[in-house]
Amino acid sequence: MKLFRVLPVKAAVRAALCMTLGTGLGFGFSNSAQAQSLIELYESAKAYDANYQGAKALFQANKYKADESLAGLLPTVSLSTTDQHQNVNVAQPTNPYQQLLGTHTATFTASQPLYNPTNYATYKQSRKQLSQSASQLVAAEQDLLVRVSQAYFDLLASQDSLEVVRAQRNAIGEQLAAAKRNFEVGTATITDSREAQARYDLNSSQEIAATNDVRVKKLILDQLVGMVNTHPKPLAKGSKLPPLAKDDPEEWVKEAEDTHPSILNARLALEVAQLEIEKAYDGHKPVINFQTQYTDQVNLGGINYQGISSQGSDSRVNTTSFAVVMNLPLFAGMYTYNRIQESISLEEKARDDLDAARRSVSLGTRTAYLGVASGLAQVKALEAAQNSSQVSLDANKLGYNVGIRINIDVLNAQSQLYQTKGELAKARYQVLVGELKLKQANGTLSQEDLVAINNLLEK
Repeated sequence: MKLFRVLPVKAAVRAALCMTLGTGLGFGFSNSAQAQSLIELYESAKAYDANYQGAKALFQANKYKADESLAGLLPTVSLSTTDQHQNVNVAQPTNPYQQLLGTHTATFTASQPLYNPTNYATYKQSRKQLSQSASQLVAAEQDLLVRVSQAYFDLLASQDSLEVVRAQRNAIGEQLAAAKRNFEVGTATITDSREAQARYDLNSSQEIAATNDVRVKKLILDQLVGMVNTHPKPLAKGSKLPPLAKDDPEEWVKEAEDTHPSILNARLALEVAQLEIEKAYDGHKPVINFQTQYTDQVNLGGINYQGISSQGSDSRVNTTSFAVVMNLPLFAGMYTYNRIQESISLEEKARDDLDAARRSVSLGTRTAYLGVASGLAQVKALEAAQNSSQVSLDANKLGYNVGIRINIDVLNAQSQLYQTKGELAKARYQVLVGELKLKQANGTLSQEDLVAINNLLEK
C-alpha cells in the first residue's frame, strides 16, 4: 500500500504542473484582446508584409519606367545661352589701344522623331514589361493570401490539438482515479493503476509539446501580420466545408492558361523577346528626325584709344533653320548581325520558359486538386471514425464497469477517440487552405475567396 500512497502525490504534482502550464498559456495568449477574423489579419499583413510591399513598389517603378520610354517618340526642346566677353590690349608705340568685345547668344532647339523604329519597339516593350510586373504583383498577392491563411489555420489547429490533449488528460485522470478505487476494493489489479498512470505521464509531456507548438504558431502569425498577440476567430460550430467548384481537374488546368500569373508573365516575356528581335533588325533601318533651331546673337564692340573711349558698332543676328535629318547605318562592325542572332536565341529561351511554366502550372493544379478531393474524403471518413470511436469508448467503459473489459481497453479507446478528434480538426483546416492553394495553382485566387472562408468563422 506504500506504493499507492506515493502515486496520488505524483499525480498531484503533475496536475499542478499542468495547471501552471495552462495558466501560463492563458496569460501569454489572453483573450482580453478582441479576436480577429481572417480578413482583418490579411489586411494587416497586406500593409506590413515586406514581400508584397516590395512587389508593389516594383510595379510602381516599372510604371514610371514605361512612361520614360514614351520620351523617345515625343519632341525634345532645349534652350542654351552663352555670354562671352573679350578684353584685347594692343601695345603699339604710336597707337596703343584696348578693345572690349562681347557676344550674347541664345539658341532654342527642337527635334521631333519622324521615323525611329527602335524607339517605337522599345515603347511597346515597356508596356508589356509593365504588364509583367502587374502579373508579378498579382502572384505576390496570391502568395500572401495563402501564407496568411496557412498561418491562421495552423494556429487554430495547434490550439485544437492542445484542447484535445487537455480533454484527454482529464479523461485519463478520471480513469486513473477509478482504477485506484477498484484496486482498493479488490475489483481490479495494480496493473490497471500503473497503466493509467503511464498514460497520464505521457499525456503531460504531450501537453507541454502542444503548448509550445501553440506559442510558436502564434509567433509566426504575429510576425506575418505585423501584430502582437493575435487571436484568430475559430470556425463556427456546425460549419460545412465548401465543395469543389469544378469536379474535373482538366477544367481547372484549362482555366489556368488564361489566368495564371506565371503563364501570363512567361507569355509576355516571349513577346518582349520577339520585340527585341525586331529592334535588332531595326539596326539596319534609317532614323529620320525633324529639327528646328532659332538663334539670337548680339555682338558688342568698343575701343579705348589712349584712355579715350570710343563706342564701337554693335550688331544683332537672328537665325532660324529647319531640317529633316536622316541617319542611315551602313556598317557597324557586325554588331547588328550578332545582336540579331543573340535576340533569336533569347526568343527561343523565352518560348521554352513559357512551355515550362505551362507544364509546371498543369502539374501543380492537378496535384492541388487531388489534395483537396482527398482531403474532403478524409474529412468524411474521420467524421465517421469519430462517431465510431465514441461508441467504442462508451462500450469499453460499460464493459469495464461490469468486469468484462480491463482498464487498458478503456485507455486505448480514449486515445483513439481523441486522436481522431485532433486529426479531424486538422483535416478540416487543411481542406480550407487546400482550396485556396488550388485556386492559387490555377491562378484564379482572389480576396473574394478569402471572404467566403471568413464567413465560416464565428461572428
